[in-house]
Amino acid sequence: MFDVIIAGCGPTGAMLAAELRLHDVRVLVLEKETEPVSFVRIVGLHIRSIELMAMRGLLERILERGRQRPAGGFFAAINKPAPEGLDSAYAYLLGIPQPVIVHLLEEHAIELGVQVRRGCAVAGFEQDDEGVTVELADGEQLRSRYLVGCDGGRSTVRKLLGVGFPGEPSRTETLMGEMEVGVPQEEIAAKVTEIGETNKRFWLRPAGVGAYSVVVPAPRVSDRAEPPTLEDFKQQLRTIAGTDFGVHSPRWLSRFGDATRLAERYRVGRVLLAGDAAHIHPPIGGQGLNLGVQDAFNLGWKLAAQIRGWAPETLLDTYQAERHPVAEDVLDNTRAQMELSSAEPGPQAVRRLLTELMDFDEVNRYLIEKITAIGIRYDFGAGPDLLGRRLRDINVKQGHLYGLLHRGRGLLLDRTERLTVGGWSDRVDYLADPTAVLDVPCVLLRPDGHVAWIGDDQHGLDDHLSRWFGKPAN
Repeated sequence: MFDVIIAGCGPTGAMLAAELRLHDVRVLVLEKETEPVSFVRIVGLHIRSIELMAMRGLLERILERGRQRPAGGFFAAINKPAPEGLDSAYAYLLGIPQPVIVHLLEEHAIELGVQVRRGCAVAGFEQDDEGVTVELADGEQLRSRYLVGCDGGRSTVRKLLGVGFPGEPSRTETLMGEMEVGVPQEEIAAKVTEIGETNKRFWLRPAGVGAYSVVVPAPRVSDRAEPPTLEDFKQQLRTIAGTDFGVHSPRWLSRFGDATRLAERYRVGRVLLAGDAAHIHPPIGGQGLNLGVQDAFNLGWKLAAQIRGWAPETLLDTYQAERHPVAEDVLDNTRAQMELSSAEPGPQAVRRLLTELMDFDEVNRYLIEKITAIGIRYDFGAGPDLLGRRLRDINVKQGHLYGLLHRGRGLLLDRTERLTVGGWSDRVDYLADPTAVLDVPCVLLRPDGHVAWIGDDQHGLDDHLSRWFGKPAN
């Protein structure tokens, strides 16, 4: 019997599995595909996700395989640089091939002891007071205490669970791929600049030696299960640009729509949802993968606490309470960005106005913090603005704060050198450092790096240790 079975070994499933293994939870990941995806689509890790990788000691190996790019130009592809002084030590975008980030996260999970079984699709499940019986497509049955669906926008787990997935179906569709071209770069650049003035869903951009990333609106919404052909790209390029640029030798071809949906619930009993199984939205702004990975970081330590027996009664419920509003906000901002990508006169007028407003530092900063998820503040009750927010990777006497979070435990950073974590030392680490670059006396960090308490008195600390980390061990 496993503690947790995870359906889906994409970035969300692999990250969640690794987070659970940090707490010695027995994890099995079921992936219906027999082989990893082969197409080399480039995805972007935003600032908050980069911070999370640093918290778990993964950033070095990921940086080796990615390319750092300036932060900015994220919202509706409005080309404005990031404001100075973003509140992060990692204020950049990291572009990385999707198969590479999936492989690195899966490799990390396996190193921690996660079992991954490929070619195994969930066909059904039944839950009771003690656990979940999972049936595979070949009839095999497995038993687990919990099941988490990380199996994408068409999630089998969500459908079998009967959770509603309200929202809007696709109204528009876009073709995306990487391929070689047969005309000079100067000709491409001139045509892209001309069309890009009014059509924000069209571009050709260099994507490595000899290849271009090509994005072009599709003529209609179709069955997304059928991948587009090279001829589909040629026809649409000729329709919109008057030329197909001699495209040939595609590396990969795909299509995406602007369907926007959010699961009504993230948990029913012992079955939970995360990543695209819980929310889908257009890829504009590049938030999807990041949103799923951040779901995993929020859920992992809480589910582990439940399994290890020290979770406060309502801790697991905070997963939906915290992450559902975040997804709602992402869905809304992608809806807004899609409107601004329309070639119609009204949306274009709003786009021009917003472009002007983004010259104000406060507006530009607000939108970048929203897209990169460093502006998130969970509702932990009344308190200073820092309460409920993530803490940046500050300097401490042992080096960098995030270097102390690799084990996925809580952390008390005590500048007064007078406090103690006492009976919670099996779950919470302690660092006394009066020189820490922090303008409050002490902070209690959850395993996901969010500030759970600010103060300088032991009684208040103990109350919040109990709130987040359960009863003391002694």
